[in-house]
Amino acid sequence: MSQSETLLEEGKIFLGKSGAGAECLELKLANRHGLVTGATGTGKTVSLQVMAEGFSAAGVPVFAADIKGDLSGISAMGTPKEGLAKRAKEIGLDDWSNASFPTVFWDLFGEEGHPIRATVQEMGPLLLSRLMELNETQEGVLNILFRVAADENLPLLDLNDLRSMANDIGQRGKALMTKYGNVSAVSVGAIQRRLLVLEEQGANHFFGEPALDIDDFIRTGPDGRGTINILAADNLMKTPRLYATFLLWLLARLFDKLPEVGDPEKPKLVFFFDEAHLLFSEAPKALLEQVERVTRLIRSKGVGVYYVTQNPRDVPNSVSAQLGNRIQHALRAFTPVEQKGIRAAAETFRPNPELDTERVIQELKVGEALVSVLHGGGEPSIVQRTLIRPPSARIGPVTPEERKATIEASPIYGKYEEAVDRESAYELLHKRTSEAAATQEADANSWGSILMGGGTGRRQGYGEAFTKSLMRSVASSIGNAIARAILGGRR
Repeated sequence: MSQSETLLEEGKIFLGKSGAGAECLELKLANRHGLVTGATGTGKTVSLQVMAEGFSAAGVPVFAADIKGDLSGISAMGTPKEGLAKRAKEIGLDDWSNASFPTVFWDLFGEEGHPIRATVQEMGPLLLSRLMELNETQEGVLNILFRVAADENLPLLDLNDLRSMANDIGQRGKALMTKYGNVSAVSVGAIQRRLLVLEEQGANHFFGEPALDIDDFIRTGPDGRGTINILAADNLMKTPRLYATFLLWLLARLFDKLPEVGDPEKPKLVFFFDEAHLLFSEAPKALLEQVERVTRLIRSKGVGVYYVTQNPRDVPNSVSAQLGNRIQHALRAFTPVEQKGIRAAAETFRPNPELDTERVIQELKVGEALVSVLHGGGEPSIVQRTLIRPPSARIGPVTPEERKATIEASPIYGKYEEAVDRESAYELLHKRTSEAAATQEADANSWGSILMGGGTGRRQGYGEAFTKSLMRSVASSIGNAIARAILGGRR
């Protein structure tokens, strides 16, 4: 596949064809974020793959979560299919051909990709509170834990460190109260129980070192195409809170790590957040504010964020208002509430006088979508009913053997595979406890030696004198008692 098939014009990604002509995403406006929505089975994953291929061809690295394993096929050469060739011809891609794209597989559990790890310290108390479902009081204690660890130079790297630190502040609660506030034993117990739950969910695989280097996500291949980073998320979806927390942490890390670049000619990285509703489900206000803040400001770092979900209502208005590039697949309405949702989705588009948007949303076929993208000075285009172009790579998953070969051929293979366990809070607190116990035992032995007349040198002399004095005192007391008894008896 030639780059021109994906980029029909310089600086634009070809998405598909509408009645008005080619529908393209402008690279210079791609960091203004976007939204891909639609019911299950309507073609969201294919649209995501089409965009990922386009960004890669333009030299832009991509990160995407692969919920069902279908997106992994982007790493393999597509196979010729009559339906795809027909669609390509229908939209004007007469020389369309198959291709594969440079891909790196990742997996929090290290089973279907390179392991991804983060330290507890990097995650921070806010996201950990969300992950552990702590209440406000318990979150306050977790904040104290992090502050004490920082003040006492105790690195928090993994769950063992967090558990040891929780135990430590629980035992020192009264001593810490005047400086840090109340450390409730009940809250400490709740945190310890939540840590057990996290371990049962496999989170202990995620926390530790070597921690992820964000630069490994921002790579291009030898041919100049952007690397597509695929997160294996099928097992991760069994613990949706860990999935959502990890992706939010990743966004925050990108925000903290990358320099300000303003509005570049093309993004430095594009981030696809599939099943985005999990991020916002039951999220506390502080977390929602952080999501809104990162979404609003990260575009100046050259990062585009695209939320993928079933219904536009899944995304809060404060976040949705920042998503200028939109692809809407079919929605179904079986209840009044769903009908209202479709009406709301239609109203988010710039109206097309020749299109009944609300009706069309319900009529769209698989592979069709309503498309509105930013153009010109950043204003949204009029919504158009669009035939989405066929992907060039494989549609569907790779085989385990193909995945293994891709992992072993990766430029970062071997960097993250082995975990590192360096000295941190767990070891330092254990050492502190052992030293305190040893000192206490030494003091006890020292006083026992003195009391029993043991020891050497000057201390031994003190012991002997003390023992002799004690024996004289006891003998005198016994003698006086006997004398009183005898004299008393004579009376």
